[in-house]
Amino acid sequence: MQDTVAVALITALSTLAAAALTGLIGARSTRRQLAHQLTVARQENAERRATRRDELRREAYVGFLSACDQAYRRLDRRWVEAGGDGPEPGYDETYAAMRAVDEAYNLVLLEGPAEVAAAARSVLASLTTEYADQRRLGGEAGEAGEAGVPLRDRHRERWLAAIEVRTNRRVSFVDTVRPVLEGDG
Repeated sequence: MQDTVAVALITALSTLAAAALTGLIGARSTRRQLAHQLTVARQENAERRATRRDELRREAYVGFLSACDQAYRRLDRRWVEAGGDGPEPGYDETYAAMRAVDEAYNLVLLEGPAEVAAAARSVLASLTTEYADQRRLGGEAGEAGEAGVPLRDRHRERWLAAIEVRTNRRVSFVDTVRPVLEGDG
């Protein structure tokens, strides 16, 4: 009878050992799978965050360029409008367009990176300078017979210089933005 008990005990212990070993192997395998799934989930989450950041940046940059286009149109209109003795037309619209550029610039500042913000600041500075020049030049007393002559014709060199600065700053901004949007910035 002791032989039967010994065989039963050995069989039971073998079964328990096999079950424990199977459970241990299963637990380790499950732990590895969970660790892998956690790593994959973290990577996907990081990719989603990066994609969202890139989308927000793109929207901020496009919004800034769009606001600049509106301001450029208003400034262009001021250069070609015939001046007169009455109130300066278009300055309220131009000021509103300049404010829109300021607001778009704030988004660029938030989205970064620093080199893009610096390029945007340069564009904004050129717009502000051109706007101030127009206000100053439009307020100057001209020669007799210049009352109906557009600023562009009265101050051709200044107009051409403003267009060149505007273009250079905008191209510089776009050249700075492209690598940020194409790569990881």
